[in-house]
Amino acid sequence: MRTLEERTWWARPGLEVRGGRLTIAGRDAETLAREAGTPLYAHDLVRVEEQARALEEAFAGAGLRGLVRLAVKAQREPQLLRFLRERVPSVGIDVCSPGEVNWALDHGWAPVEISYTGTNVSDRDLARILGEGVHLNVDLLTQLDRVGRFAPGTSVGIRVNPRIGASREGGGETLYTGPRPTKFGIFAEQLPDALAIASRHGLTIDTVHFHVGDGYLDDGLPDFEETVRRGGEMVAFLQGEGCPIREVNTGGGLGVPQRAGDRPLDLVAWADILARHLASLDVVVATEPGDFLVKECAIHLAEVVTVEAREGHTFVGLDTGWNVMCEHFVYGSVLDLVLCRAVDAEPAREVTVSGHINEGDDLFAVDLPLPEVVEGDILAAIGVGSYNASMTSEHCLREPAGVVCFEDRS
Repeated sequence: MRTLEERTWWARPGLEVRGGRLTIAGRDAETLAREAGTPLYAHDLVRVEEQARALEEAFAGAGLRGLVRLAVKAQREPQLLRFLRERVPSVGIDVCSPGEVNWALDHGWAPVEISYTGTNVSDRDLARILGEGVHLNVDLLTQLDRVGRFAPGTSVGIRVNPRIGASREGGGETLYTGPRPTKFGIFAEQLPDALAIASRHGLTIDTVHFHVGDGYLDDGLPDFEETVRRGGEMVAFLQGEGCPIREVNTGGGLGVPQRAGDRPLDLVAWADILARHLASLDVVVATEPGDFLVKECAIHLAEVVTVEAREGHTFVGLDTGWNVMCEHFVYGSVLDLVLCRAVDAEPAREVTVSGHINEGDDLFAVDLPLPEVVEGDILAAIGVGSYNASMTSEHCLREPAGVVCFEDRS
């Protein structure tokens, strides 16, 4: 049986247990759910500011010209974007589709503050991206050639693949890189070909990008260092060939704790790695996380509408589904569910927590230890501020979850 500390491992300022009850930004979570209705995403926006400033301070402490961007594919809630724009205006935006370009522009970012790194970009995409003056990074030789044919004489970044990456599990393999080629990135031995394509079309390569991280914490830093070392060598080669590289974009993938025993990423060590391999190149060093900036800022609240014993198994059914909270299903991410009115109570039994989507795999947890649950209770999903609401689908024509955002901690 888990200890109290293990059951509330996620507690911190802005997400606390008071009198046994969950509070979000100082507000009682169950009360929020009753007043605003469920399903509901409740956001502690101060957490986003804290994380952004922590990254900027780490860059400064390592003596780097650092730049932080939010990966808008992870979180695009308008109230959150407005808050970030006002409170930490130095933070830029990372986008990966023409629609996200428009979203960033519409929510207050100038073209110069937006970096586009997508994949399989069509001429239709290029017309919209380059037409707005947004800087583009391309990830394949054929894509570089397409840009050259479409917009000869322009400046462009290239996404490289160092054949290693940092992940929560370790081992140097991620969704973006590993022993088998992925769809992402130009390999080191292909750089002469990239230079030839750029020369043929009069393109200037001014940015090198590598995004090979996947939720890494301190255990992933050795793989991250090797990634940065290899990336730095590619940048040095391009500089030696006359490319005016002004920015090295190190992508995202920085993780946050997701289970008992996890410790926050050591940002001092992270920034020191970047400085060790990139400072001598005299470039801006950028990072563009989603999870690190926004994962911890939101909690998903749902009402229990079913409690039923079925052949020795207890099913707890919620008025939410994977259509509005799908990160767990798409990426296999850890999902911690707690009972808002009795967060710190010892479990009474193991239950299966199911959603209201009419599919058999709409299960948020199987054999999850919880206190005694009754219909009408409110359950909270911890740390779901990224890759959940932003990936909402229309499956079963279920509506999106509601949203509340708090700019202070009462």
